[in-house]
Amino acid sequence: MTAAPVDPDVAVPNVTVPQQPRKRYALRAIVVPASLADLHGPVAGLIELPQRLFWSGADRVFDLSDRDRLLEMYEAVLDAARSQGDLAEYLNGETVTTVWSQLSLSPRVRRAWESAHPRLLQSAPAVPAA
Repeated sequence: MTAAPVDPDVAVPNVTVPQQPRKRYALRAIVVPASLADLHGPVAGLIELPQRLFWSGADRVFDLSDRDRLLEMYEAVLDAARSQGDLAEYLNGETVTTVWSQLSLSPRVRRAWESAHPRLLQSAPAVPAA
């Protein structure tokens, strides 16, 4: 379908389409404890996360002796926690500090936690010089 040619002698109304503001999606608040000492979660054993904290996989049981599963559990809780209680029940402050640099976290989560707990920056691996 081609557009009809425009006749220069015919006035065409100037139609302005109002710009719609870009929709901003509400980002969920990131929960960060006041102190890492408030995190008294388990350091060993099998831990089953509730579906509200780990909905992306069928196996919600994590063996904390398996480093990869421990990291996966911590990543899930850090991402999905909705309350201080979620953090305190499933995370351990000393373990958070130990594994911090190995966690795959969104930049928002990482910045929020590191802003509140600068000592986590000390556990980050050194960036190699170029």
